[in-house]
Amino acid sequence: MQNKYDRESAKNYAVKFAIVPNNKYIFLNYINGNGGDCTNFVSQCLKAGGAPLDYNNIRPWWYELRGSGSICWSVAHALYWYLKVNQSTNRNVVKGIEIEDRHKLDIGDLVFYENYSNVIFHSAIITSFIDVYGNKEPRISQHSYNQLDETYEKSYAYKKAHFLKIIL
Repeated sequence: MQNKYDRESAKNYAVKFAIVPNNKYIFLNYINGNGGDCTNFVSQCLKAGGAPLDYNNIRPWWYELRGSGSICWSVAHALYWYLKVNQSTNRNVVKGIEIEDRHKLDIGDLVFYENYSNVIFHSAIITSFIDVYGNKEPRISQHSYNQLDETYEKSYAYKKAHFLKIIL
């Protein structure tokens, strides 16, 4: 197992496949305002950055190239809690530390979006920054809808953005 998250590899994967998805993975369509491929894409980026698959029995994070995967691999709310629980229990897998100050984020960190029903409904990966009055503002890449280097605030209507610093 790799002991350090390779942020550049995660970002390079995101940039390569943000607009045109990797056909080695199933693309999860956005249907009737539900679902979508956002977390499947973010999980692919984490894996490209060295995050090991996790087949534990309680909260697994895995994908098989035949098109099946765990809930934590493909559902935003599940991945958010998977990363946070791994941090709180100090598991030897990919973890996410929630931080409030978006200026402390780095390439390869994640943004999760919470709706007005208090559900995490969308995820994206930080692939660049822009300078705004001396502060670095994160720009995201995502699926559903497919986008490269967009300002994180313009993604969807949401109640709160949760920023997770990714570590291995």
